[in-house]
Order: sequence, then structure tokens, then C-alpha cells
Amino acid sequence: MRRLTGGPGPEMGLSAFLDRRDPKNLDDEVEPFADRASDWLDLVAQAADLHPIARACMGFHLWSLAGLGQHGEQMEAAVTATRIAASEGRGAIFAPLAMGGAGGLRAGGSPTDRLARWLDGMETACLTAMRHLDDIEAWAARAEAAMVPLSGKTPPALRAALTEWPLVSAPMAEALTGASRTAVQRNLAWMEASGLIREMTGQGRYRMWRVAN
Repeated sequence: MRRLTGGPGPEMGLSAFLDRRDPKNLDDEVEPFADRASDWLDLVAQAADLHPIARACMGFHLWSLAGLGQHGEQMEAAVTATRIAASEGRGAIFAPLAMGGAGGLRAGGSPTDRLARWLDGMETACLTAMRHLDDIEAWAARAEAAMVPLSGKTPPALRAALTEWPLVSAPMAEALTGASRTAVQRNLAWMEASGLIREMTGQGRYRMWRVAN
């Protein structure tokens, strides 16, 4: 999440972007990961004339060829690519992809086939994300109307937290709203009883809630 939402992008320095070194060579004077990252950056830089979305697709599929997939780093490959895809996005920080399913990330086939799957996956993910945001906006309006009888600052602050985060725990809600644990738990219980939120863990401890669309 930190890599997707802020800081310099991967093309400014992959090691700094990922904030990591080779896990098997942490004490070495020379960093093998940095060397492999440099090779990957050189390959991506050669495609500087391509659109960022096409360059992101290329970078994702070159990840393992550059020796960066030795420690199960496919998640890092996907995160890196989604940042590159929005590097000229006029305010966008990253382009969604995984929300569209795994098809866009599937290897195999010609470069044209891979790019076509990448574009289809990104389009599906964007539409899914937009529908989700519409659902959250509708929920916020419904929750605001339902919570009119409640007084104090906690209800609107808690409602805002639930619209901004996919899952919220009581300690997290307490930190986000600045309210007491008692006030948070009382309002969460009221919202759950009113059908506005659902508890997702089914546990008595470490419980998490999300909006009920």
C-alpha cells in the first residue's frame, strides 16, 4: 500500500522504491539485488518512447528474465508495474489491475497477446473500481440518513473511516476518529444492528467490520 500511494516511482530507483535488498545477501558489500534491478531498469529505459501502460506491461513480463523473480517477487513486479502505468496519469498514482482478475498478469503468448490481456485486465479493473466507489458513495448517503438520530462527533467520523478503509477494527476506528473505545464500540454495534456494516471475522476478538452495500 505504501508503494502504491506515495513516494518516488520505481523508474527513479527500484531498490529505493521497494525498500529492500537481496534477502540472501544482506551483509554483502555489493548488493546483487541492486545489480539485477539495474539490469531491469536499463531494459525498461530502452522502451522510454512507449506509452507508460505498455511500458508497465513490458516491465512486468521482464521481471523474472532480469533475475528479479528468484524469491517469489511477483507481487513486487505487479506493484511496480501499476505505478509505472500511471506515471503520466495526470493525478493518478497507480493503475488498478488485480481487481480485474488474474488474466492481465498471465504470462505466455506473444508480446501482442500479453499487452492485449494487460489492457483488457486494466479496463476490467478500472470498471470494477468505479462500481465499488459508486457503491461506497451510495452507502455513505444511506448511512448518513440512517444515523441522523445519533449525536456527537463519533458517528460521522466513524462513517468517514468506513468509507475510506475496506476493513476497520475497533482499535483502528479509535485511532482514526479520536473517540474513546466505548464510543467506538457502541456506534459499531448500532451500525451493525442497523444493517449498515458487517462483521467479517466471525470471532469474539480481533474483529473487523466493513460497509454492507
